[in-house]
Amino acid sequence: MTLARREFIKLLSVAGAAGLLPASVVAAMRQPSDLYELPGFGNVTLLHITDTHAQLNPIYFREPNVNLGIGPALGKAPHVVGDAFLRHFGIAPGGIEAHAFTFLGFDEAARRFGKVGGFAHLKTLVDRIRAERGDGNSLLLDGGDSWQGSGTAYWTRGRDMVGACNLLGVDVMTGHWEFTYRDEEVIENIGAFKGDFVAQNIAVRDEALFDYRFPEFAGFDEDAGLAFKPYTIKTVGGFKVAVIGQAFPYTPIANPQRFIPDWTFGIQEERMQELVDKIRAEEKPAVLVLLSHNGMDVDLKLASRVTGIDVIFGGHTHDGIPAPSIVANAGGKTLVTNAGSNGKFLGRMDLEVKDGKVRDFRYRLLPVFSNLLPPNAEMTKYVEEIRAPYRNTLGEKLATTEETLYRRGNFNGTFDQLICDALRKVKDAQISLSPGFRWGTSVLPGQIITMEHVMDQTCITYPETYRRELKGSELKAILEDVCDNLFNPDPYVQQGGDMVRVGGLDYGCDPTASMGKRIGDMALDDGTKIEADKSYVVAGWATVGSQAPGEPIWETVAKYLRDLKTVKIEKLNTPVLKNVSGNPGITDDTRRT
Repeated sequence: MTLARREFIKLLSVAGAAGLLPASVVAAMRQPSDLYELPGFGNVTLLHITDTHAQLNPIYFREPNVNLGIGPALGKAPHVVGDAFLRHFGIAPGGIEAHAFTFLGFDEAARRFGKVGGFAHLKTLVDRIRAERGDGNSLLLDGGDSWQGSGTAYWTRGRDMVGACNLLGVDVMTGHWEFTYRDEEVIENIGAFKGDFVAQNIAVRDEALFDYRFPEFAGFDEDAGLAFKPYTIKTVGGFKVAVIGQAFPYTPIANPQRFIPDWTFGIQEERMQELVDKIRAEEKPAVLVLLSHNGMDVDLKLASRVTGIDVIFGGHTHDGIPAPSIVANAGGKTLVTNAGSNGKFLGRMDLEVKDGKVRDFRYRLLPVFSNLLPPNAEMTKYVEEIRAPYRNTLGEKLATTEETLYRRGNFNGTFDQLICDALRKVKDAQISLSPGFRWGTSVLPGQIITMEHVMDQTCITYPETYRRELKGSELKAILEDVCDNLFNPDPYVQQGGDMVRVGGLDYGCDPTASMGKRIGDMALDDGTKIEADKSYVVAGWATVGSQAPGEPIWETVAKYLRDLKTVKIEKLNTPVLKNVSGNPGITDDTRRT
């Protein structure tokens, strides 16, 4: 990638080959008093949403207070939080953008600035930008995780979100949680989607090719063995824009393979480079984009190794990053972005294309504040109609919370703890385990917790609960395995998400240690040490390998809340962390040594 202005090149050299834009540059991008009023620039505008997790209405969403970077990732985006985040990106504390991008003063700021997201408000912003840029000069990209995350998405098998994305005007998308529906439902949903669904890294298993069940699907390429169209070409601003899709590489590992038995995934770096070279040679696009659900750390590594990509619009790790990382590789430079989650942000990349190449850019990650953007009438009507059959169920009042309930952070959140406490109580277990998902909305102190809030935290297609005995050695192995997924120094081994949440169990964690040596000092809440050969009663949910026998987790949590009436978290089972002092990915109020 070539940037034209001499002074801009100078600033980039200061940022470093894989560094970020200096704070002064970020600040210069935020001059207009209107949060959404941006000076016109360039001739191609690319808009990006990702990880909306089926949140059709405005919500509260608290950003993490722990997002540790270990080794080479130390102190680099996305692994900075709180005040360190504000300093890193040159954002003034106390304002609306500080609230959007950090957890600081969340309760007060949430009440002051209001809810975020909502497809009706998002559509207003998308339509406004498209009108400003003119017909044919913009493209709306969806990085996936759109069809899962709410009760209505679960009950309609994602079809409610297909309709919402069609109405929003999504042009191209890829996926991850989309593949947690049954394969035939995935095919049907993609067929109903009016844009292009692209994924270069999903192949049909060799043994399935002989009797493939979807041979008539338009995206299937029998000769290449690919299940979906790998890329698409769009004309934007009079220029060819190529968009390659990259679905979540570890879908059959992180989620049940039984739903999609014929498809294989993976990063497929070599195939990616071959495809980029082929598109550059044959299609000759002015702009080549990777629409990715890798997670930001994986995208940063990929950008350093694969040449020919101008911009990576990333997702999966839910990182709201206000400026792109600029990554050097053997062929030039690649911009790497990540656009948060839950419909909270809209990424806007304005490109100056000249002589068939990208010469310069401007980028803004725009927070979608429902108080600042009037709802689009057509989308409002659609959302109301979709939700109407489920309104009574979603609106059931279960309990009131005395504190903020949130999920997001490497080790635990208060809503996660609530789920763990519910499992222990209802299942009569000593220990509970809950997945480290990064989706799920927040609830403010004094708010009533409704069934919708519970569904927002738990609504997956494999929600069944279990109660079983596990030895202490097995518990440690589980914690070590998930911890390695989170802190392995090689991003290609990481699978995104956060640490498994625990109830009734304390432990120590050294994220800087090697596999098998990160977890120690395991003990029950009463201080009793966990013994390797002793068995413990454990309750949990969301088993990937096979279906668990118990009721859906939302029934467990709802039962607990109906009896509890008022929520006050008595203890947050957060580990004591070692060797993270001074790490800007953690705040001072988190236990550490």
